[in-house]
Amino acid sequence: MDMTKIIDGKALAEKLQTQLAEKVRKLKDETGTIPGLVVILVGNNPASQIYVRNKERSALAVGLHSEVVRLPETTSQEELLALIGRYNQDLAWHGILVQLPLPKHIDEEAVLLAIDPDKDVDGFHPMNMGRLWSGHPVMIPSTPAGIMEMFHEYGVDLEGKRAVVIGRSNIVGKPMAQLLLAKNATVTLTHSRTHHLSEITKKADILVVAIGRGHFVTKDFVKEGAVVIDVGMNRDQNGKLIGDVKFDEVSEIASLITPVPKGVGPMTITMLMEQTYRACKRSLKK
Repeated sequence: MDMTKIIDGKALAEKLQTQLAEKVRKLKDETGTIPGLVVILVGNNPASQIYVRNKERSALAVGLHSEVVRLPETTSQEELLALIGRYNQDLAWHGILVQLPLPKHIDEEAVLLAIDPDKDVDGFHPMNMGRLWSGHPVMIPSTPAGIMEMFHEYGVDLEGKRAVVIGRSNIVGKPMAQLLLAKNATVTLTHSRTHHLSEITKKADILVVAIGRGHFVTKDFVKEGAVVIDVGMNRDQNGKLIGDVKFDEVSEIASLITPVPKGVGPMTITMLMEQTYRACKRSLKK
């Protein structure tokens, strides 16, 4: 396996976090303001607990003012909305993130709508989705934002290229398609119900896979020399973390590929911190 082909998300995330820590320090020196990020976790979903711990660690590492509010599974929707309302009003906080999924009795959409769009660091508020789709992005979902940073770092020219995205979630697939479009790629958005999927993906210069099925994409899906981004986080029967792409096979024909782990994951958290910093800078201009 040619190491020059691997996009090292972990190394890039560390580099960007070092730069961000410097920007945060400078902002504090010049304005006395520290960007604040609050993460709200309801219940005890084990995967969410790990994510939140990682976010907390990264926030502290770059010097953000960070707080995690852990609420019991039994928290009512009213209580959660009231809490969000308080953080919306509090000027010390520039980013508010509610960790998904939420317990069944809480309406996810109502919660996302309650977050002030200017503090919505996840970029999931319909207002921010609309800004992105209209070509005036403010808050961008972190995973696609991180992937765009990877393309930039590794000199991937998107102009005029054929890009295929597998997966149509609001978190990855849809915003990813729009960001690629904004860089003048020609984008096809596909999903699990797409007919003749491998015929479509085989024409892609850039392939972004976020379908949530372990080792779904084999080399039969991939054009020789394509750039392959694997957003998947799955466990195989032995509990090993694997992506949506069969790495060993596909890495033989791809020109660049992200591994799982140490690919897209570290970039997602880094972009969350970056967006909190940018939200803080915007709030100072108000």
